[in-house]
Amino acid sequence: MAALSDEKYVSLTTFRKNGTPVAVPVWITDVGDGKVGFTTASSSYKVKRIRNNPKITLQPCDSRGNVREGSAVVSGTAEIRTGNDFEHVKAAIKSKYGVQYTMINVVGQMAKLIGRGSGTDTALVLTLDD
Repeated sequence: MAALSDEKYVSLTTFRKNGTPVAVPVWITDVGDGKVGFTTASSSYKVKRIRNNPKITLQPCDSRGNVREGSAVVSGTAEIRTGNDFEHVKAAIKSKYGVQYTMINVVGQMAKLIGRGSGTDTALVLTLDD
């Protein structure tokens, strides 16, 4: 898992109610206790899908979601976190991604102000299968 948390982007696959996989690129960081995580908006579709089915897969990718050829797919489960747990993951992401995180967070807050989403207010903590 250490190698996965060192990646800049991973392709996160969540599953619709009908079982259709949906992959999106996300940032990732080690959040302790053998888990990885990232932050997102509570209004995002990935959060909605995880509420229905916590099973996920991860695979290293680029910023457009193109998976790295020959990389392994890692499965696991996701937990939605808010409050202090969110703040912990947010600090880890901010530490890893620095000014990029700050810029994305500003865009999210602006979208929230005009009624286009909830801003970055939720963390997803991922427990990976052995």
